[in-house]
Amino acid sequence: MAIHTDISGRQAEIADLVQKSGFASVEDLAERFEVTTQTIRRDVNGLCELGILRRTHGGVESPPGNIHYNTRKILNLTAKTRIADAAAALIGNGQSLAFSIGTTPEIVMQALGGHRDLRVFTNNLNVAFNASNHSSFQVTIAGGRLRPGDRDVLGTAAEEFFGRYKVDIGIFGVAGVDEDGTLLDFHEEEAAARESILANCRQSFLVLDATKFSRPAYVRAGHIRDVSHIITDHPLPDGVARGLHADKTTVVVADQKEGAS
Repeated sequence: MAIHTDISGRQAEIADLVQKSGFASVEDLAERFEVTTQTIRRDVNGLCELGILRRTHGGVESPPGNIHYNTRKILNLTAKTRIADAAAALIGNGQSLAFSIGTTPEIVMQALGGHRDLRVFTNNLNVAFNASNHSSFQVTIAGGRLRPGDRDVLGTAAEEFFGRYKVDIGIFGVAGVDEDGTLLDFHEEEAAARESILANCRQSFLVLDATKFSRPAYVRAGHIRDVSHIITDHPLPDGVARGLHADKTTVVVADQKEGAS
């Protein structure tokens, strides 16, 4: 799968900073990276051409709505890799796994390369292609209409697909988490497929980096307390953490395991 290979390390850091804060001025970025404003303008112009950022008066901001899958994949990549490693450490050989759409679930799949005899069920072709590289993995995919760009299948076919199996672990992300812990997505079909995974797994792994706790999305579906494991790269916001049931939800913070509080 193609990823933007013309993104420099500094550009990736700029993209992450703007995704987290919503806006950054050219002058502040130049000071932070100790380069000229002309250099920063070249960096942000390239990011804007790729749709990662959007120019605004005096600087750059996050574009509204969701952005292309390949672009999302490079954002917060270090955090997503740490989350994926933490999730993989909780998965044993021979287990059955249901994977949702999204970049972080795909990176979790990549982190499972050292495992054996996994049974993978997914509507995410990026996950399926990665899993198919391992001869001991059994891969079953949902049928239906393929969504361009994201390379996934949504709709009733995907919901019914996940409903036909009872798996050990469901692995999924979300577009955002509201301050009261409500799980949010951009499309009803994305939320419905995620809920079907949640309803048909023995353990549920919500994998998400900290930017999802400040990201606006508008389709409500479920609550963060509904999942058995939250795997993230930063301690949960206080309001979200207070809404969890300590005896039902485990919070794993990248390389550090702690009980929900």
